[in-house]
Amino acid sequence: MAKGKDDGESGRDVEKRRLRGDGTRGLSLTERMNHRLQRLAWRSPLHKMRLNGRYPLQLIDVPADPIPGRPRAGKALIEGAMLFGQERVPLDGLSRGGNSAGFVDYRHGFGWLRDLAAAVPREDGAEIAEKITQGWLAEHARTVADPAWRPDLWGRRILMWTAYAPYLLSSRDEALRTSLLNTLARGARHLDRAAESVPQGVPRIAAWCGVIAAGLLIPGGDLRVAHGEAGLARALTQALHDDGGLAARVPAMQLDLVELMAQLRAVYEVRARPMPEVISGPIAKSVSALASVVLGDGALSAWQGGGPNGARAVASAIVATGVRPDTATPARDWGYQRLEAGEARLVMDAAPPPSGAMIRGGCASTLAFEFSEGAQRIVVNCGGSPGLPAELAQGLRTTAAHSTLTLADTNSTALHEDGSLGRGVAEVELERSEAREGLMLSASHDGYVRRHGFRHERTLLLSPDGRTLAGEDRLVPEGRRRGLAATPFVIRFHLGFGLETVLTADAHGALIRPPEGGAWQFRAEAGTLSLEPSVWIDSLGRPRVTQALAIAGETPPDGAALGWSFRRVR
Repeated sequence: MAKGKDDGESGRDVEKRRLRGDGTRGLSLTERMNHRLQRLAWRSPLHKMRLNGRYPLQLIDVPADPIPGRPRAGKALIEGAMLFGQERVPLDGLSRGGNSAGFVDYRHGFGWLRDLAAAVPREDGAEIAEKITQGWLAEHARTVADPAWRPDLWGRRILMWTAYAPYLLSSRDEALRTSLLNTLARGARHLDRAAESVPQGVPRIAAWCGVIAAGLLIPGGDLRVAHGEAGLARALTQALHDDGGLAARVPAMQLDLVELMAQLRAVYEVRARPMPEVISGPIAKSVSALASVVLGDGALSAWQGGGPNGARAVASAIVATGVRPDTATPARDWGYQRLEAGEARLVMDAAPPPSGAMIRGGCASTLAFEFSEGAQRIVVNCGGSPGLPAELAQGLRTTAAHSTLTLADTNSTALHEDGSLGRGVAEVELERSEAREGLMLSASHDGYVRRHGFRHERTLLLSPDGRTLAGEDRLVPEGRRRGLAATPFVIRFHLGFGLETVLTADAHGALIRPPEGGAWQFRAEAGTLSLEPSVWIDSLGRPRVTQALAIAGETPPDGAALGWSFRRVR
């Protein structure tokens, strides 16, 4: 909530805010029990009877898929394997299980159809698509169970089956056509009752998108469309902050949301029907929120287990929604603050981590930032990607894997091995201002107060030309443990891939040379500066070896302040 605004004698335009976590750390016992009961109800004779009925002889129309696929993953399908991230599974081994959750969603959601279409023309890809689909239908069409019949995956599957109907229904195999259309109709009936039972966020939104798509593309669906639009409007209200950012605070998930909405828009367009304002309004805001976490290379900044999804994917999703994003207005609620000057772009995590009830794999990244000049990333976080080894994925969640201060070699928010978050940052205070000196962000969090007696405060000042970024990190005594002992800290700045970095002779600075463009000089006012090995997960989910600047020091009981800067020198 806003604390106030002041542009008086200081000549600065200042906005102050305090953001608090919602206090939840996971699904309650009651919620988990209800989830199990709902799944058990799917197997009941009554639910099976509800799925029966007439099936369409054909679809009313076939919408275009406005989202481009990944040719690399499509090529893998031609070679006889399904590829998701760094996970590659032979097509004849898809039913064996043991795959990551992301791979399971990719397979059962039929996202691979988009990738296949990106790799080969329809006449070359249809045979592969039909073969995989026949296998899926034989295994899952009549058995209503997780994961194949999860409502969110049914929502995605309806969008994909209808968009790629020419791939799946163009053969002379009448049995395949009948089975697919019958299963499509049964899946739509399943969604009519199950969409609202999906966990809040993108999963529930995906389920309701499927209800609307089925209503618009299967004959006799007017009542279903009205039911779906009401459900989707509720789901968007529950999932999004007023500024359009997801409460889950995952930029990669925000991109997924925007892509879903672009697909749904294409369904409305092919039927020449306007999208209701209760849906199109939140979509417009969600596009602006997505654009606010894009760096100078056009790709996402890396937060909450997500990597730097490619510029092509981000740009295509935004264009497909038909929305012109607004990045000039700072995001107020979902927690990522953006500074933009000259060719420089900076994104800072200025809010408590998402609650455990919203995502698995959240990170202890509060007050970290990423910084780029043009297409070159200067300061990054290590990032993440689906399908990484469990030990590496856990390490990438830590505070040390982000460009911020780590106190006493502990995380600002506790990380559990099951992917949930424990105690830590509950409140972030933020001040944002603009003056002649440049754009300033000043924020603080309470993640270390309970355990170590210090509040971490960070101030960032970006010059008007974007060629200087000055910062200061402060440890301020607070809480019952204040003043008990001196405490070690490390401030890390993980450097972008491909940067050549050399420490200066006085051990207080470094020269950073990108492969192209001008060099940057880093200076630290105090502490011991060193270069550490680091890792960065690229847009394909590959770990790339990088380096990090690390300032080590020790704060006395009465606190400490340490200034530093990045300055473009040539």
